[in-house]
Amino acid sequence: MATFAEQQLDEALIKPFRSGLRGTLMRPGDDGYDAARRVWNGRIDRKPTLIVSCVGVADVIQAVKFARVNNLEISVRGSGHNVTGNAVCDGGIMIDLSAMRGVRVDPQLRTVRAQAGATWGEFDHETQAFGLATTGARISTTGIAGVTLGGGYGWLMRKYGLAIDNLRSVDVVTADGGFIMVSNGENADLFWGIRGGGGNFGIVTSFEYQLHPVGPMITGGMAFYPVVEAKELLYRYREFMATARDELTALFNFFSTLPPAPFVPAHLRGVPVVAIAVCHIGSIEDGRRELAPLREFAQPLIDRIRPMPYTTLQRLFDAAGVFGCQVHSQSGHLAELSDNAIETLVAHAAHITSPLSIVMISSLGGAVGRVGENDTAFSHRHVRYDYAIDSVWTDHRESRRHMEWTDDFGKAMRVFSSGTYVNELGDEGEERVRAAYNPTTYAQLVALKNKYDPGNLFHLNQNIKPTVG
Repeated sequence: MATFAEQQLDEALIKPFRSGLRGTLMRPGDDGYDAARRVWNGRIDRKPTLIVSCVGVADVIQAVKFARVNNLEISVRGSGHNVTGNAVCDGGIMIDLSAMRGVRVDPQLRTVRAQAGATWGEFDHETQAFGLATTGARISTTGIAGVTLGGGYGWLMRKYGLAIDNLRSVDVVTADGGFIMVSNGENADLFWGIRGGGGNFGIVTSFEYQLHPVGPMITGGMAFYPVVEAKELLYRYREFMATARDELTALFNFFSTLPPAPFVPAHLRGVPVVAIAVCHIGSIEDGRRELAPLREFAQPLIDRIRPMPYTTLQRLFDAAGVFGCQVHSQSGHLAELSDNAIETLVAHAAHITSPLSIVMISSLGGAVGRVGENDTAFSHRHVRYDYAIDSVWTDHRESRRHMEWTDDFGKAMRVFSSGTYVNELGDEGEERVRAAYNPTTYAQLVALKNKYDPGNLFHLNQNIKPTVG
């Protein structure tokens, strides 16, 4: 398959395709085209030949078939919220699912069926009406599709597992334009691969999840500390999480400045800080007691940990998810948070180059590690921590400085890494994609790719290349 940046399609082909859609077909110059091709990472500026804004499964099927017949490259957009910008292609056809946002809760069975264009904010809005939730991303504007297909980290994972561990079934449009339902009881091999293998095998148009009683009030928020306390705080954070109950998840974050918020006193604005962000989904009383040690680690500059709605906690990092900023990332798993890893984190994080950047250490364990390593395609369940180094800036002229800092930091941390999380990968090549899986899992994923997409039609992703076709 070739590249398609210069490809022109005859109107005689376009007209019947357009008339067969319920959604909208856009081409360069059409109203809405530039908005539709915009994604979270402002560094991405690609121009599809066609954008199909799908409103139902029939539109997705038609788009896949049209792309195959006309040899068009395909990209698939859910919410468009990832570093690589794989949701949008240069030339070819972008299949945009962002208008497919239906969410239907069954409060009796504690399940939910959500379309692939829904965001976690929309998902939580519906499920929390019934006091229910499942593990989902920590930025509310992130789409459910990409997060889930890669595994799905979130505040609830230590208690209820990853998003994929709560997945009951999915609907998939396949590479030949077919439609299949996928679950443990139907196309079970693909259900295994979908749970961690990303969008390599087809276009998932809807997801069914198991829900759990959560909230509506939980204990959460952040406590901010002076950056000079970072090393000692990381040692204490490590000890704290070693004995934490599954109801508690905590993140350790480096910021170059306190966030510009009403709760930040004038004399602290612009001060470099570290922060511990928490979610406790037990009783408010248990949360107060179990989080008390955080106030004993060191005197917080600002303490914003308190009872709050779960939906408020889910928007805690939304400022990091604003569309249009320039973004570059490095990441990895840590089997343990060793003393040497802590030294490296502190040394490099002290030189953050942008006030919008963040370094985040996530505690795993709990229910994440109790699922078998081979039960799903998600690998490295034994690791205790994940780190993500996210450079975020607004002026493209500063790109080199910020990207070099990120890459140097990532290289220094790689020696401590035990694999990586596929959802946090940038455009880093096949070797890093392989690092997201154990060798046995990767071989199984290649076999699934050979079966369901031997021509690699769905390759604009963290691609698992077929060995046939």
